[in-house]
Amino acid sequence: MATAKTTTLTFRIEPELKEALRTAAEREHRSIANMVELLIRDYCMQKEIAISGKDTWKTKTRTGHQEN
Repeated sequence: MATAKTTTLTFRIEPELKEALRTAAEREHRSIANMVELLIRDYCMQKEIAISGKDTWKTKTRTGHQEN
């Protein structure tokens, strides 16, 4: 399967939030970058914000199953 190109995102965050993010990622067996992506996708799905290039509301859940 071909992987889409990615882009770099750099931002500052409070140390406490970074630690919470690291803990959440560790509990989900994810990298920090993948956890941030998951959180953004979840937020967009909840707020009905389309992610261009993606099937708008068919997003994989944390368990890997398709949602409609």
